[in-house]
Amino acid sequence: MKAMLFAAGLGTRLKPLTDHCPKALVRINGLTPLDITLERLRRAGATEVVVNVHHFGEQIIEHLSTRDFDMSIKISDERDTLLDTGGGLRKAAGLFRQDGEPILIHNVDIFSNASLASFYEKNRFRAAALLVSHRKTSRYLLFDSTDRLVGWTNVKTGEVRTPFKELDIDSCQRYAFSGIHTFSPHLFPMMRSFPEKFSIIDFYLSVCDKVTVKGCPLAGLQLLDIGKPETFASAASFLEETGNING
Repeated sequence: MKAMLFAAGLGTRLKPLTDHCPKALVRINGLTPLDITLERLRRAGATEVVVNVHHFGEQIIEHLSTRDFDMSIKISDERDTLLDTGGGLRKAAGLFRQDGEPILIHNVDIFSNASLASFYEKNRFRAAALLVSHRKTSRYLLFDSTDRLVGWTNVKTGEVRTPFKELDIDSCQRYAFSGIHTFSPHLFPMMRSFPEKFSIIDFYLSVCDKVTVKGCPLAGLQLLDIGKPETFASAASFLEETGNING
């Protein structure tokens, strides 16, 4: 399995914890989100992982150099320019084994009880698959009756984005994105026209009328976004309750 771990974020929401280190290295009972997620990926079958870095990137590079995760780990260096999720993935393309196999993408600040191995295997032949949930939020991805991505909406502002001109918003299913997804390298050529910095969700919304981007709601899914102080405080108990988040 190939995987990419997004660890380049500024960690703004976690200040002051991230004033002197990246959020990927903030300690949780002696462990870091970087260590925890890399171990999850290893248990799920990952053999090569690309980690992107920006904010205090040298600390992540040094941290990885002192540990053996029994995987090939490469760094995609964004210290000069933070490229967002889409631009970051495109920059890392050449660091992966060129075999056509999909890439499992995971945000470093997301913990879950999802079986990453099962999610990857079920979706390895799709263009892209997004792990989604019924989590309450103001911004939702929109899916049709077959769980195909068709748009996005902000329920507070009423804004809708979709490439489908006659989309019936009321008939769509609304799910929140988890930050975990699979991506086929066959999609990389479709990114050529995008600017240097762009969101992967913007990319998916621009191509979902041309390729099938599948939404994958998972029964019993538990998610914790540790990127905020109020949720970061729950990280240790979440790890314990979910069995140390095994892969």
